[in-house]
Amino acid sequence: MIKSLSKPPVMVFGTSSGSGKSLIVAAICRVLLRRGEFPIPFKGQNMSNNAWVDKDGGEMAYSQAFQAWAAGVLPECSMNPVLLKPRGDHTSEVIHLGKTVGIANAETYYEDWFLPGWRSIQRGINQLVRKYNNSRIILEGAGSPVEVNLKRRDLTNLRLAQYLKAQCILVSDIERGGVFAQIIGTLDLLSPSERKLIKGIIINKFRGRIELFEDGRRWLEAKTGLPVIGVLPWLNELFPAEDSLDLINRSNNNWDYDIEVVVIRLKSISNFSDFDPLEAEPTIKLKWVEPGKSIGNPDVVVIPGSKQTISDLMELKNSSSFEEINNYVEGGGNIFGICGGLQMLGNRLSDPANVENSNFRFKKESLSGFGFLPINTLFDEVKKLERRETLSNWPVKTTVSGFEMHRGKSSFINIPREIEFMFEDPSLGLVLENKGGGVISGTYMHGIFDNGTWRRTWINTIRMRKGLADLNIDLPHYSKQREALIDFLADAFERHIHLGKAIS
Repeated sequence: MIKSLSKPPVMVFGTSSGSGKSLIVAAICRVLLRRGEFPIPFKGQNMSNNAWVDKDGGEMAYSQAFQAWAAGVLPECSMNPVLLKPRGDHTSEVIHLGKTVGIANAETYYEDWFLPGWRSIQRGINQLVRKYNNSRIILEGAGSPVEVNLKRRDLTNLRLAQYLKAQCILVSDIERGGVFAQIIGTLDLLSPSERKLIKGIIINKFRGRIELFEDGRRWLEAKTGLPVIGVLPWLNELFPAEDSLDLINRSNNNWDYDIEVVVIRLKSISNFSDFDPLEAEPTIKLKWVEPGKSIGNPDVVVIPGSKQTISDLMELKNSSSFEEINNYVEGGGNIFGICGGLQMLGNRLSDPANVENSNFRFKKESLSGFGFLPINTLFDEVKKLERRETLSNWPVKTTVSGFEMHRGKSSFINIPREIEFMFEDPSLGLVLENKGGGVISGTYMHGIFDNGTWRRTWINTIRMRKGLADLNIDLPHYSKQREALIDFLADAFERHIHLGKAIS
């Protein structure tokens, strides 16, 4: 049993996926922190390839790391004890309390993983309660809590709320339309005992004058008997994307930009939070392009990390993107690879143990990469999970920090004299001057763009080739900008949401 809690937990449910639960939890954490409380975020089970490595080398979802920063504490994997990382073949890597424990099939997940997952969730909560005295757990639900076909095997919504006797808030996204039906339908599908857990309703992402929703508020309160504790307006700031699907139409709206950066939106893209600092740069337009769609003529092409590097490389090869990227680089374009993207820029990728994907057709063979960098990559069962701090050699001598999260070890082959090692540790990244005038580069370090001086100097190397003046490189770590973003979110929350109407 869980140790007694000093304050009743708060849980945020959504009427659907993408309703804004993650950011609402982050806002609540920051607001309670301002009020002198000790909030601790928690999501029992998350499904995401956008991950973070904590100080002990444990894997957790990035959204819970973001919430931890909002709560003023360091992220740790006990805040997200069950993480499922989709592999694109109806299976997921299963991570319990930061460590990989197996591969789950969608059809047998309930039979194979429900009880181990529930035990991990209980252990995660207990670890947090023991470590943080007088804390209040702020829980995030997953998807909708009333999916009828999934409800009996749902680990992280109503089962957890009832277990902790949480005070629950229901959030609905009015931008999607049908907000009244979403709320009434969700409440109607709850049992009487479950219904008693809901203490208030939040309307999220409202465009226009909030007072125009007053009739809707009164109707909802009369119909449900619950207070609408606030209407949160649409916020134009680019907050971290909750899902890779959110990237398709995402734009940082920098119309007066100097540099266009195209990021290939791979099918199994991972760690897309790597690009939040670039989105925040006022002189950069960040554009997401799916395989098979034209990249245009950008200043830089970035190939990001991938959960299924070989499968994503095969998809690129089977589309027009492979030839287009080759032509772009041969014409002097700048290209940058992160993690799986770095591996793709090399000569060959081999997966003899078939650890990448059960559908991989080349078990005994290797697959050729772009061939831009002199590396071969061999995938095996060993997964590198480590926070890193090192000295960069290029584009500037400075201390940088980030983390490694990858399978596959890259080895150098026939290193030309033009090659430059990006960091003091040569295994972390390579730089090669493109004969056509650009730069081919790649790194295993996630979070490299978080480092302000490094990022701005990298941008300046591109600006120099365009004849543009250098930008100031004396910038703090992106965490400072992230703090300001969290405070902006919390300010809006405090203006529009009356939290005291729902929680005690």
